[in-house]
Amino acid sequence: MSENWTWICATDELLPGEMKTAFDEITGAGIVVVNLDGTLYALEDRCSHEEFELSAGSVDPDEGSIECVLHGARFDLRDGRALCAPAYEPVPKFPVKTEHGGVWARDDRG
Repeated sequence: MSENWTWICATDELLPGEMKTAFDEITGAGIVVVNLDGTLYALEDRCSHEEFELSAGSVDPDEGSIECVLHGARFDLRDGRALCAPAYEPVPKFPVKTEHGGVWARDDRG
């Protein structure tokens, strides 16, 4: 498991309802971090239906989801599970932390 955290942005650059992206330099995975009412969630920035960036889509703060613009698949920001067709598989959820004035995440898959 990688212990290398990826810098996402300064904490004051990620306000509620906003998202930021980065790439894990170790695994090459895209990461999208979303501020949902003050709580940060990190998912792989890739739709499980058809490899497209989730960050190109929109966040629904009431539902706590992110929607892929390609075909409308939605994913729960809290756990990555698919909420509707055409996606059936979840997207990986990554750990996220705030430290030293910044937001950090990492791809912690084996």
